[in-house]
Amino acid sequence: MIKKIQLPLQTSNLVVGFMIWVLISSLLPFIREDITIAQEYVAIVTAIPVVLGSVLRIPLGYYANVLGARVIFAVSFILLLFPVYYLSIATTMTDLIIAGTFLGIGGAVFSVGVTSLPKYYPKEKHGLINGIYGMGNAGTAISTFAAPVVAAQFGWSRTIQFYLILLLVFIVLNFFLGDRKEPRMKQPIMEQIKGVYKDQKLWFFSLFYFITFGSFVAFTVFLPTFLVDFFALDKVDAGLRTAGFIVIATGVRPIGGWLADKFQPLFILMAVFAGLTIAAIILAFSPAIGLYTVGSLLIALTAGIGNGVIFKLVPFYFSKQAGIVNGIVSMMGGLGGFFPPLLLSTIFTITGDYSIGFMAFSQVALVSLVLVLWLYYMDRLTLSKEVFDSTGQGIIVTNADGKIVSVNPAFTQLTGYEEEEVLGKNPNILSSGRQDKVFYDEMWNKITNEGLWQGEIWNKKKNGEEYLQLLSISTVRDQSGDVVRYVGTFNDITDL
Repeated sequence: MIKKIQLPLQTSNLVVGFMIWVLISSLLPFIREDITIAQEYVAIVTAIPVVLGSVLRIPLGYYANVLGARVIFAVSFILLLFPVYYLSIATTMTDLIIAGTFLGIGGAVFSVGVTSLPKYYPKEKHGLINGIYGMGNAGTAISTFAAPVVAAQFGWSRTIQFYLILLLVFIVLNFFLGDRKEPRMKQPIMEQIKGVYKDQKLWFFSLFYFITFGSFVAFTVFLPTFLVDFFALDKVDAGLRTAGFIVIATGVRPIGGWLADKFQPLFILMAVFAGLTIAAIILAFSPAIGLYTVGSLLIALTAGIGNGVIFKLVPFYFSKQAGIVNGIVSMMGGLGGFFPPLLLSTIFTITGDYSIGFMAFSQVALVSLVLVLWLYYMDRLTLSKEVFDSTGQGIIVTNADGKIVSVNPAFTQLTGYEEEEVLGKNPNILSSGRQDKVFYDEMWNKITNEGLWQGEIWNKKKNGEEYLQLLSISTVRDQSGDVVRYVGTFNDITDL
């Protein structure tokens, strides 16, 4: 029973964490009525919770493996009681920044669930499970929609204090319903970091999540104030529109995870970044609210799917270091939400227009598309090399001139020759001398005319021992039909 309830419990935890994470941005139009905040500081105030919420994801992801999700969620919510209360009595911009900094704990809990929940499910469901957990992002929509409505009735300060009750409820729920017997992993944090930091996939995934989740967070904190200031919308209307953005981005996240379980995840990421590129271009040329809405909804759709895909990839490639890798990748995603609002505000201050900022975002998305293509290509090469190295058949590859350019480990095992001993040489170094010139002439005549020869042949090992091979030689040609290499595969059939 306890294990079955972890997915809904941890997803609900994430909802609460994200509700608190965006408290300031959700209520800023109301807060600014009582606290003076210069326009150039608005982006800083709204984005400041993202900083700690991003950086803390690394240790929280690690300690989720060491102590279990139950402890980390409960302690995080206890700690959040203090900044939430302090925010409710804030009177200056400095108070907002101090409280907002520690509200970041609410966003940091994301790395707890993506580390804990895959322990309860088989690999083929990790994408869907992490996608469902990621729907906890809906917490941002709930606050963005509900907080302004409640604040209009009770005031922003009292609204924030209501969140204290919510935190107390979930502290109790985690204490009683959290899994006390969750599997632990106590590998030292530095040892885990050393095991992954040189892996290029870690930094690729970090960049991709920086863009997908970063755009989600950025629009979540940016839209309410932007829609009020730029399009002169009512504060509640702006909150509703932002909530709609969040609901779509959150709702499609498990779809992205499910698609990644069923199909090649990198193909889906290609579509995601192509969509983000198009969406950003639309936003760059959208003076009217209608076109801006189209671009924003496309951002929500593609970013949400992308978020689901990436957290299918992390446990697939880093099963033993999932805690620390989840922390690093999700940290970069959180930081991705910090910088865009600042960049957009700076560009607007200098130029009086947001178009340049959106065009810059389109180019970053386009570069990411190219990187996904490259990663897919490198993955294919890696797979080919793994097959080449692991097959039990000896493989020998020559160039068009018949000089050896590569052999596999099985070649060394079967012949006794190390790779460096045969590179650049002719395969006739393996010849036993049993076959005459007519035999080889007929062999090469068939290879030349048909592109393939297969048969039995006596060859000689490095130690002079003669053995019978079952040998296949095939021709590899380029698009113009010219020979580029020959590939030979063989087995020792002497004793058969």
